[in-house]
Amino acid sequence: MRFGIVVFPGSNCDHDVYHVAKHVLGQEASFLWHKETSFSGVDCVVLPGGFAHGDYLRCGAMARFSPIMQAVEAFAGRGGLVLGICNGFQILTESGLLPGALIRNASLQYICRDLYVRVERQDTPYTARIKQGTVLKIPVGHGEGCYYAPEEVLRQLEEQKQVVFRYCDAAGQVNAESNPNGSLRAIAGLCNEGGNVLGLMPHPDRCAEEVLGNAHGRRIFESIVHAWQQARRMRI
Repeated sequence: MRFGIVVFPGSNCDHDVYHVAKHVLGQEASFLWHKETSFSGVDCVVLPGGFAHGDYLRCGAMARFSPIMQAVEAFAGRGGLVLGICNGFQILTESGLLPGALIRNASLQYICRDLYVRVERQDTPYTARIKQGTVLKIPVGHGEGCYYAPEEVLRQLEEQKQVVFRYCDAAGQVNAESNPNGSLRAIAGLCNEGGNVLGLMPHPDRCAEEVLGNAHGRRIFESIVHAWQQARRMRI
């Protein structure tokens, strides 16, 4: 499997994702410069964390117009896997590939710490090897991670089961204390209707090896590889 990692001016987690894909999972990985207008031979596109274009205007607002995003949107439209982590999630909402928006944390402070998220569904390429209800410990690092959408959109997300990760405590309970940024419905990550595009604010790329404290994030990347392998077998 080959991961394609988009690099914007200001991306700072591109090498983290590359390391996980290439050296931890043993898969192929390559960087995709934001000014490219096309790419090929990629099975999963990752928009990594960081501060694309300095996060001027709004987070992801300028990156959304990078030339490569047209190719990413076309790739997603064909059913290709697209993962947006933190700043990448913000870019996905700005580009319209995911609904809603990420706004300033309710505390108006930057948050950088470990927290917990609950897996709300297993039937996505990103959670294929993680049982529904599993609690993962994953770090965050953001100032604009509060998920917002109009009530009708939130209702639709719930009805169509597009919420994939929800902030919770260590026991899996969702409450105000476990919601670090005030995200509506405690949403930490969601997918599109097709399930092939996922955005999440926590950083699985920062906890994919035990040497980092825990390897819960690795399970998300392993799920991607597993889902791709399963899909490939069905095509043969």
